[in-house]
Amino acid sequence: MNTVVVFDLGKVLVDFDYSIAARKIADQSQKSPAEIQALIAQSRFVIDYETGRLTRREFYERVREAAGFRGTLEEFGEFFADIFAEIPPMIELHAGLHRRGVPTYIFSNTNDLAIEHVRRSFPFFRDFDGYIFSYEVGAMKPDAKIYEALEKLTGRHGAEILYLDDRPENVAGGAARGWQAVLHETPEKTRAALEQFV
Repeated sequence: MNTVVVFDLGKVLVDFDYSIAARKIADQSQKSPAEIQALIAQSRFVIDYETGRLTRREFYERVREAAGFRGTLEEFGEFFADIFAEIPPMIELHAGLHRRGVPTYIFSNTNDLAIEHVRRSFPFFRDFDGYIFSYEVGAMKPDAKIYEALEKLTGRHGAEILYLDDRPENVAGGAARGWQAVLHETPEKTRAALEQFV
């Protein structure tokens, strides 16, 4: 079989909620949970961190200064990363592909704190053939550079890649390269789309 299946991580395999982190960080800060959430979601800090332009410590220092956070780097890391929950039907979907020997990959805009936490917390994460993370590549979807990194890692191109992502702009980036790109909306729709291809 030539097809590989490529999964986005957040909102596809695991759900996440920044408000969980915002509440915990706010408890040790001068800002409210809403202000912390806006800082995390809308500042350049996260983009710079997830493209590898900031180290973990530099990211922590930026947030600490902006929020008046009083906790340690270790506390901050725990609060910031512990925001995930498995999406069971998608975990089962992946497990079925894995059992059949279909090569699978994770392809994610993310950071090292999140990946360390997911790797430690969710056993399913081990069962992929490879991983492409924005912070390691130095580019975020839909930048062509990260798609090229995935093609290089898998050794596949065009229609040999079946790609699942919840963000239309990222799906469009894969489709532009000839990938079989599926917008993930619900596990049921994604399962039905997959059955056409693998």
